Parts: sequence; structure tokens; C-alpha cells
Amino acid sequence: MRVLITGGAGFVGSHVADAVVAAGHEAVLLDALVPQAHGGQPPLWCAEHEVVRGDVRDAGVLAEALHGVDAVCHQAAMVGHGVDPSDAPLYASHNDHGTAVLLAAMYAAKVRRLVLASSMVVYGEGRYTCPAHAIVPPAPRRQQDIAAGRFDPTCPRCGATLMPGLVPEDAPLQPRSIYAATKVAQEHLAAAWAAQSGGEVYALRYHNVYGPRMPRDTPYAGVASIFRSALARGNAPRVLEDGEQRRDFVHVTDVARANLLALTAPPPPEGFAALNICSGEPHTVGDLARVLAATLGGPEPIVVGGARTADVRHVVAAPERAAEVLGFRARVGFAEGVAAFATDPLREPAAVTTMSTVDG
Repeated sequence: MRVLITGGAGFVGSHVADAVVAAGHEAVLLDALVPQAHGGQPPLWCAEHEVVRGDVRDAGVLAEALHGVDAVCHQAAMVGHGVDPSDAPLYASHNDHGTAVLLAAMYAAKVRRLVLASSMVVYGEGRYTCPAHAIVPPAPRRQQDIAAGRFDPTCPRCGATLMPGLVPEDAPLQPRSIYAATKVAQEHLAAAWAAQSGGEVYALRYHNVYGPRMPRDTPYAGVASIFRSALARGNAPRVLEDGEQRRDFVHVTDVARANLLALTAPPPPEGFAALNICSGEPHTVGDLARVLAATLGGPEPIVVGGARTADVRHVVAAPERAAEVLGFRARVGFAEGVAAFATDPLREPAAVTTMSTVDG
């Protein structure tokens, strides 16, 4: 099988390429290699792979890259919350327009299998239960509550503090940021393409991915990278809210293996399936900061309160459907993975600008 991996020089994409080749398949990496992210050159970890330099929004480049391809792993995206809403055109262009151009090119090339990198951010807040009203959507968090140290969402009907649970794939999609909205749109575009073309799509909703080659020191970096960069400078990690916000941290090698399984799984019954790709082992952001600090012998984390715009309180996933459909269960445990991440090689920033957010 020959697999085109968009964003293949980036964090997740490069690990997918390694997994594809290790399984005996061919990988071709399409990557814009923007100078702000890669210095304009493929990173060393791509040395053994075929790399096509080009933008996923360029139909001509895609037509050439798709020649002889059997399936596509679409990892290219602008990631993270963004700096402010003025980033919206860039997110929509890279993520949604880019996906639309890719789908059209796949249809023309008669490539039917797509594995789409989606995200937990499509859910917004996670799933919550009210003692009186069962499962309810949480009321929006108010700035005055956050300022007063009241971080947990409340019931919109009675005001009671809600209890967080695991988010299943059929939970409502409620994006809270521009980035999240573009990931929802990507899923809808891919599902419509599958229905119209007879294509086959697995949308993998990644939870908090971490591991080697993660980008560092950009305004959009993931929390694991932000904490590690602080410790490398001799500074204490600064933990927002009270540090008790829950996430599911999943190692990038597990995410790559999920992509490989989705490439070779039987077609989804209705042409499209969304799956949580997670560890199934929830931890708090404070846990992450403490383990990294202890591993590196750095200062204890500082809990600073507050919250970023578009941050959510708890979002942890139900892993059962991915296990049932793909046979996927994460193999890298939290303690093992975070201890390794403390010294894993990261992608050094070529420059810190908005375009450094393009994964690939």
C-alpha cells in the first residue's frame, strides 16, 4: 500500500510515516516545509522518506502527489487555540479550504480511503452529570467565577457543580475556539465527501498528544511542551486554574499506530466514523507538570489561577469504540511516556510567528 501523508514532516505526521514504513508499506510525505516551522528544509527524521514539497491547498501539487496512492493520512493543519480571532482566516484556509482541495483531488485520483486527524476540541467541554438532572450540557464558565477560583462548570438548570465523565463519540460537537470550529468543519466535509463519492473516512479525534518531535516555544505549543520549555530555562511550570483540570495525554507513537490501524481497517459501515484516540488514563494538568518537574529535577510547579480564553475545564474520552472498531488501545503509560518526554528531542522553532503553527 502506498500512503500519502499530508503534513508528513510535522510532529504527528512524521511518526505516522515511520509507522507506515515499519509495517511494510510505502509512504510519501507532502509538506509545505514553511521556513518559520522547518527552516525551509525537511527535518532529519524525514531523511529516509520520500518528501514532496508543496501546499495541500495546491491542486496541481496534490494531483502529482496522489499518483499511485492507495490511501491518505491527512495531518496537515494549523493547530492550537491561536493568539486571537484575527487568526481565523489562516485557520479556515489551511484547515478547511485545504481539506476541501484534498478531497476533490482524491476524488479525481480515485483514492477512496482517508484517515483524518481530528481532535478532542470538537467536543468543547467534556461530558458532565448533574446530581439532579443527569447528563447536561454545562453552563458557560463565567469570568467572575474563574477570577474567584471557581473553575468547575455548573448545571444550567439548577446551578449545581457538575461531575465530569468520559466523552463518547456521539456527544454533541460544541467547538469553543476558531481552531475547534475548523476541525468540526473538516469532519463534516469528509463525511459529505464519503457520502457523495463512496469514500471511506476514519476521523481520529486525538486527545492531548505528546512525545518526541513536538514543536516547542511557539504561541500555539501544547501544554507538555510549554512546561518542558519552562523547566529547561530553570523556571517553574506555571499551571493555570487550580491544576485539577483533567485531560487524556496520549503518546504520539500510539497515535501513529492508530492511524496505521485506520488505514487497514474494514470500511466504516456508513462510510464515515469518528473515533476517540486516547490513553483511557485521565490525569490532571497539575499531574503532568509535577511529573515533568520531578523527572528533570526542576522547581515545583506554580499554580497561578486564571484561564485562557477558549480553555475548557475537563475533557477526557471513552476509549471503547476505537478498541472495538480498530483494535486500538494505547500502549505507552503516563508515567513511562512523560518520563521519556522529559528528554525527548523536540522540534526547535525556526522563528516564532503565526505561521509556525502549521504542523508540517
